[in-house]
Amino acid sequence: MGTERDNSVCFSFGVIADIQYADVEDGYNFMKTRKRYYRNSITLLSEAVEEWNKDCMPPSFILQLGDIIDGLNAQHKASKKALKNVMQEFKKSKADIHHIWGNHEFYNFSRHCLMSSALNSQHLGNSMTPASSNRVNSNVGEDKQETFYCYDFCPFPSFRFVVIDCYDLSTLGREDCSKKYQESLKIIRKINKNEDLNNPEGLGAAKQRFVQFNGGLSQDQLEWLDEVLSYSDENQEKVIVVGHIPVHPCAADPICLVWNFDDVLAVLYSHKCVVSFMAGHDHDGGYFQDERGIHHITFEGVIETPPTSHAFGTVFVYKDKMILKGNGRVPHRVMPYPECDNQ
Repeated sequence: MGTERDNSVCFSFGVIADIQYADVEDGYNFMKTRKRYYRNSITLLSEAVEEWNKDCMPPSFILQLGDIIDGLNAQHKASKKALKNVMQEFKKSKADIHHIWGNHEFYNFSRHCLMSSALNSQHLGNSMTPASSNRVNSNVGEDKQETFYCYDFCPFPSFRFVVIDCYDLSTLGREDCSKKYQESLKIIRKINKNEDLNNPEGLGAAKQRFVQFNGGLSQDQLEWLDEVLSYSDENQEKVIVVGHIPVHPCAADPICLVWNFDDVLAVLYSHKCVVSFMAGHDHDGGYFQDERGIHHITFEGVIETPPTSHAFGTVFVYKDKMILKGNGRVPHRVMPYPECDNQ
């Protein structure tokens, strides 16, 4: 019976990243090396939702890994309309959508606006951890300019997902007068001397991440993450951490990393419960299993996916592994949990 139980699927979930929809003609990335299919991205989203809905084992929920609409919408004063169009497609999903925030969310909306928008999926959090309960209580009267967007949820016994805010420290989305804006500006200007803070010129591979389209986690958020993971350790849970920006240098281009990724990894490595970190941001995607056995998965971006292909996946969760069934540019992967690698 034990073997049969291990081979049965506990639950599944869908993943899609970097849709970046805009009702504009196709264009190219910043370096002019990759084509971007702005209008067609919503078609690929629609087809992904259709596939998830008709699956014989529909996903329990969907992770939308950020950059849901492109920053070009702000230039055309079309942010609200573009978001409405994309959300109409997500509303067709039979599963709940967990939204992660990326840099393009902040190109279009302020943090205050996002907190009261349809992209705030904190209400889907069902955590009973002391860390999350304390955070809910401490949010009363908190300076909304300094808050961060995070929560955790348990979709199945002994499994927890933790959503983190990779732009907690950022100059994007915050008022110039906020403490975190000023702190973030000091961090980036200390290393990046370019007039355009999105320009990595002269930084070298080890410091290319110090550009404005990346961000970091504050000490408060790191402490919150540590507390949630401690709870999961004590309760023998397996944890998947989710954020827009990758945190391991081997899982993405060096220009697409959290500013203080080493601090984030230090927290993850101090706990035995973490089995995976999932992100978007780097449209080429990436994968690396680190020395602790954590699977770092960077999902390929919809925005740079040709109309003849796809970029989404469904993850089937077992007691001893996860299996990613990729579509189009997203490859298939079998990912045993660290303690199960040698069994």
